[in-house]
Amino acid sequence: MRRVLPWLAVAGLLASQPVHAQSVCASPTDQQTFELQALKSMMMVLATSCHADSEYNAFVNRYKPELGANEQSFDEYFRKRYGRQAQREHDAYITALANAQSDVGMHLGGDFCPRDKALFTEVLALRGPADLAPYAAGKDLVPESLGACAPAPPMPARPVARTRASHAAVKH
Repeated sequence: MRRVLPWLAVAGLLASQPVHAQSVCASPTDQQTFELQALKSMMMVLATSCHADSEYNAFVNRYKPELGANEQSFDEYFRKRYGRQAQREHDAYITALANAQSDVGMHLGGDFCPRDKALFTEVLALRGPADLAPYAAGKDLVPESLGACAPAPPMPARPVARTRASHAAVKH
């Protein structure tokens, strides 16, 4: 019994630890692609919410080749995973990502811009493009509710147009 009690205590501690639901991609390259996309999205949210257009433009201009290559990788990920539905799924994910990041800003209220606008200063102070991906990974900007390499939440269904035939009574 004395040997079992310590193991039960350890099991209880492990069971009480929070479980993070954030998806992890199958490949490190895909994970990096989603993390960089989340950084770019957060910068865009900051630019629009905090009137930081000049800072956003400086970010985009400094990392234009890396951001462009990342966008191509992001598009390719969606083409491979979703085929003909790639553009729709891509757009749904980007929208859900920006909305989730914007929601964080709304919950922070007046603290959002002063706190998170510092991301511009940090990212522009990086030594160079090689530091961008590790920086993005360290910021944990992919919302846990969305995850990386995970499908976006379903878009609201479009209303279906009814035809006269669908209203006709079925005769037996």
